[in-house]
Amino acid sequence: MNVRYTPRARDDLFAILIYIERNCPQGARNVARALYKTIDLIGQFPESGRVAGEQGTRVLPVGRYPYSVYWSVERGEVRIVHVRHTARRPWNPDGDRTGT
Repeated sequence: MNVRYTPRARDDLFAILIYIERNCPQGARNVARALYKTIDLIGQFPESGRVAGEQGTRVLPVGRYPYSVYWSVERGEVRIVHVRHTARRPWNPDGDRTGT
């Protein structure tokens, strides 16, 4: 299935990788590889993960790293809507879309 990113999800990925890159370039490459592998898996199996909200948003953890990818399926394509560190307050996809 075709995978698209919301502007928010692109910003999330960029911020995560820049933050890690500052301290550990190899770590940033490893996390990037795991994130994109997870996103590829979501594209192949869009009904994977668990339902994270009433609107059909789903979530899947990123391997051994403390991140989760949130997505929805709309018009026959996967829309990555948010990537979040799991130490943060849980995100409610049905509520506050700012992710704070």
